[in-house]
Amino acid sequence: MGQAAELSWETGLLGFLAGLLISIVTSPVGVSGAVFLLPVQLSVLHVPSPAVTPTNLLFNIVSGPGALLRYHRRGHLAGPLTRLLILGTLPGVVLGAVIRVFAVPGPEVFRLIVAAVLLPLGLWLCLRTLRPVRRDRPPLPGRTIVGLSAIVGTVGGIYGIGGGSILGPILAGRGLPMSEVAPAALASTFLTSVAGIATYALLGLTTSGDIAPHWALGLLCGLGGLIGGHLGARLQPRMPETALRLLLGVLASGLAVLYVAQAVS
Repeated sequence: MGQAAELSWETGLLGFLAGLLISIVTSPVGVSGAVFLLPVQLSVLHVPSPAVTPTNLLFNIVSGPGALLRYHRRGHLAGPLTRLLILGTLPGVVLGAVIRVFAVPGPEVFRLIVAAVLLPLGLWLCLRTLRPVRRDRPPLPGRTIVGLSAIVGTVGGIYGIGGGSILGPILAGRGLPMSEVAPAALASTFLTSVAGIATYALLGLTTSGDIAPHWALGLLCGLGGLIGGHLGARLQPRMPETALRLLLGVLASGLAVLYVAQAVS
């Protein structure tokens, strides 16, 4: 799939439905869904590399406002956590885009690295959720949050995944409420995706290869994600905190297992 003109209606419909269903499940816990859309694009929709990365970033940009609008109306986007995450992820995503174009490892290495991060995080969050949470734990210092965000932003710039899939389990595991974690993670993912796709556009002017996003497919996936994210954000207040934390832990662990299976197959 090299050109937007070659997009069949079956592939477009599949991309739309994938974005819709994934975002309904992931937006209540602050995950854009791009981290789960990535294996679909690679294995099912056959988007070439490295064009899959900016295509995923395009999905984040189009799908993000659906959930963010709901969180904005509740006044959940103006907190200090949002500012700390953005401060770290914005420079990280630019660095990640440069690494992706000039010195990126192969997709198999990527899947194993992400699995090594997400599996222990997901299992840890599930275990912490199933036993009483200690509310007296000190919060993470601001500099630590900015540093973690910079690392996650770099990973997001390389692979076009939402940083909420990594930051969410860490922050939720420290006892932060999902009503604070989810909007902050989605806001940082949206802004860093804008910066990331702009960086890829600039790099595409001077570098050969499949660097530009697949615009038609990215827009269709993002349109599904826009609707799904809005629905998922509406569902969040109706879901108990324990269920949200378990959902995030299960999603992180499940993705890790999926990536290991794809890497070794």
